[in-house]
Amino acid sequence: MFVTQSEEAYEITNEDAFNKLDLSIRGKLPDHLWKQITFTFNPWNERHWLKARFFDTEDEDILALTTTYKVNEFLGEDDRKIFKKMKRDNPKRYRVEGEAEWGIAEGLVFENWEEKEFDYREISKRKGVVSRFGLDFGYTNDPSAFIGYLEDEENKEIYVFDEFYKPGMLNDEIARQIKYMGYEKEEIIGDSAEQKSIEEIKRHGIRRIKPSVKGKDSILHGIQLLQQYKIYIHPRCVNTITEFSSYIWDTKDSRVLNKPVDAFNHIIDAMRYAIYKQPKKGIDIERLLGKGK
Repeated sequence: MFVTQSEEAYEITNEDAFNKLDLSIRGKLPDHLWKQITFTFNPWNERHWLKARFFDTEDEDILALTTTYKVNEFLGEDDRKIFKKMKRDNPKRYRVEGEAEWGIAEGLVFENWEEKEFDYREISKRKGVVSRFGLDFGYTNDPSAFIGYLEDEENKEIYVFDEFYKPGMLNDEIARQIKYMGYEKEEIIGDSAEQKSIEEIKRHGIRRIKPSVKGKDSILHGIQLLQQYKIYIHPRCVNTITEFSSYIWDTKDSRVLNKPVDAFNHIIDAMRYAIYKQPKKGIDIERLLGKGK
């Protein structure tokens, strides 16, 4: 038997990365042996690709098991006491970690969004509506992420209508994808940390790509700006929906920190790049964390 095991598989943010791993396990084995990949994880988000791939399908090659701490014979009484306290003090988290129910990530950065069908062409006809396009670079482990959305500043609404999300892309491949999607003439804002990549993509025909503006606390300022809008995400933008369902504030000793976890943020970063301008005022942390009135 050839076995590959992944702890905390939830951190594999896209299915393509798993598919590459799956295809890498090749070779003929003797009849009494077989290939096997084992994943373990907490079911934090019902929108995660793991649920659709392994739990919402019937496949004779898949064995999906749900277990809880209650059947773990290696836990001590002190370990079990942690879950009892969690059930009392944090029932939402307990449903996921204690009962293994599929849930929605706790401490979401964005709660001002919803999945919605819409015709972006009709939205674009509104007075004052502008289109925005952002690009976050990745390669081996992180995907390159591109997003297209409409901003209605007057009504404080954003409509996300297109995306691509793929690891292992070279800059010429990113340029070809943008052309294929029909956005080569649009202004696209890319991560300013990747000046060389921006220049290469420009040389491949994406003439209006520009570096993002970044300054002190630009991540928090960008989040604060996006929180001012009602965000509608088209159902076809599945990776955007996954990130908005999973992007959470970091914590330490059960205390919420003033920074998000650096995960499930590639499309969200691209979105920030596209809308962000250097702010003149400071950050309202209480409002940012959802504590302000």
